[in-house]
Amino acid sequence: MQDFHRIKRLPPYVFEQVNRLKAAARARGEDIIDLGMGNPDLPTPPHIVEKLVETVGRPRTHRYSTSKGIPGLRRAQAAYYQRRFGVSLDPDTEVVATLGSKEGFANMAQAITAPGDLVLVPNPTYPIHQFGVIISGGSIRQLPAVPDENFIRAMERAVVHSVPKPIAVVLNYPSNPTGFVATLDFYRDVVAFAKKHELFVLSDLAYAEIYFDETPPPSVLEVPGAKDVTVEFTSLSKTYSMPGWRMGFAVGNERLLAALARVKSYLDYGAFTPVQVAASAALNGPDEVVAEIRETYRQRRDVMLDAFGRAGWQVPPPAATMFAWAPIPPAYAHLGSLEFSKLLLEKAGVAVAPGVGFGEDGEGFVRIAFVENEQRIRQAARNIRRFLASEPESMHNVVAFGTTRG
Repeated sequence: MQDFHRIKRLPPYVFEQVNRLKAAARARGEDIIDLGMGNPDLPTPPHIVEKLVETVGRPRTHRYSTSKGIPGLRRAQAAYYQRRFGVSLDPDTEVVATLGSKEGFANMAQAITAPGDLVLVPNPTYPIHQFGVIISGGSIRQLPAVPDENFIRAMERAVVHSVPKPIAVVLNYPSNPTGFVATLDFYRDVVAFAKKHELFVLSDLAYAEIYFDETPPPSVLEVPGAKDVTVEFTSLSKTYSMPGWRMGFAVGNERLLAALARVKSYLDYGAFTPVQVAASAALNGPDEVVAEIRETYRQRRDVMLDAFGRAGWQVPPPAATMFAWAPIPPAYAHLGSLEFSKLLLEKAGVAVAPGVGFGEDGEGFVRIAFVENEQRIRQAARNIRRFLASEPESMHNVVAFGTTRG
């Protein structure tokens, strides 16, 4: 039997291959240090949990909620944008609560993409940026991921040489997986180009608060007139260590958000009301908790860079996000990112995300997440040091996976 139409357009999920090996190793009792999935291990701040517990005790909050978010939550997100970016948003028409930024992006793609429509997407990038469009029946054209003049020139070539003309461009800065950070000048250029060529701008700002330089990453909506063409997606998952709560937002252009809200009205009733009330408490609460989470990731980043460097694996320091984008050590570069990730899991007990899973231009890299404590990161480095000190092996002559490591 043939696969269903949309399933045929989706390649096998690269990360699943590593995840299967990781699960099998753990089932055998092996200690795997998981630096692969961007799944925060830090607890959600207590005042947010307390608000959830308080609210869930009220029976009226157990009823269906609203798909675009309760008014208090939308007001809290608008207040955050005013406070953080100096951007004014109408909470009734320019803010929609989503079930995480991933769901928001995917449903926005559903709302605006007709069969065959073309969207410009960075490569490498977070998979939903490509496959949200593809699942919706659209097509993608890839752009270089670095936010510089080459990105702008690639957009120009795409508009001139693509049939049909692109309908939108995706931005993701700070970038998952690369950690690249965009400047406000870059955003000005993108917005001017988008307005000139009638493109929508879909900006993923999920890592706005996980940064390590003195200057916080900007929002594209800080550009005057950006709301005319832009929707931006944010998430509480990393900012407040709330990944399983599935709470995010889409903000910006009223027409695009109305389309998103209409699609969502057919698909969901929104997040559980107590989760939305607790999310409001997060956004309205003390900024110190965000600074503490950011500092924890900074410390883990610094420990990882030092420990991995001493182990013989030099990793460039990321300016933002909870990830390092690491070139494969030269002796193993011939394996490619997927096979190297499998080998690292088998020989060192360390899981990382293969770069090719983020697009073909991610080949030659792996993504390392700061989701284990400093002690575990140092242990990963010790395991890697022993692995790198051994004779480089190809995947054709390694011992079978699961053999006890020496």
